[in-house]
Amino acid sequence: MHLGSILKNQRFYWSHQNFTISVMYGIIFLCVSLVVNFFAGTYATFIASNSVQDILLDFLPRLNVEIVFVQGIVLLFFLVLVILFYKPEAIPFVLKSLALFVFIRSFFIILTHLAPFTEYQISSNNSIVNKFTFGGDLFFSAHTGIPFLMALIFWGDHYLRVIFVLLSLLFAAAVLFGHLHYSIDVFAAFFITYTIFHVAAILFAKDFKRLDLPNSWFLRFSSRLFSKNI
Repeated sequence: MHLGSILKNQRFYWSHQNFTISVMYGIIFLCVSLVVNFFAGTYATFIASNSVQDILLDFLPRLNVEIVFVQGIVLLFFLVLVILFYKPEAIPFVLKSLALFVFIRSFFIILTHLAPFTEYQISSNNSIVNKFTFGGDLFFSAHTGIPFLMALIFWGDHYLRVIFVLLSLLFAAAVLFGHLHYSIDVFAAFFITYTIFHVAAILFAKDFKRLDLPNSWFLRFSSRLFSKNI
């Protein structure tokens, strides 16, 4: 797709008021979710109790994974921004799905107050990262879940699907070898994220319909059931 086609595609979507309003709602929803995440993470870290043993982490050597943990997630979001430049039709659904992801994770992390694993150590002095990573916000792993969510959203594109699935597996391995998450935080992230994606497809059916996604019978049914004519 050359630049002219990209800009034409951008003008097509941004010229529709419904699309613009949907993007604005998505931005607001995401900003509110990040505020909720900040307070939830702060609370979970403040009230955290003791760490527990983990059958997997007990046998895995602790490695320095700071590059993957910090720079990797930055590159992930940069990749998503580039994709959205080429695929503006996905912007509302990506924003709202991410916001829903953050809201649900914020709720989960305040339920059980486990301290990080014994060998856990935040070595990064990156102030931006520290605004979103607190130490007690363990369940479930956002590093694992977010790229997997992007894989589900862009499942119709074979290359993007493979890239995001591989990134999700890379981040999962990184947080495990870095002893930054318990193993249940990582493995549960795939199942919870899959459910979040389906819930988002129902709640934001009009935005979901814009995606060129070979969806399941459940998504086709829910999309017709909950959506209205655009």
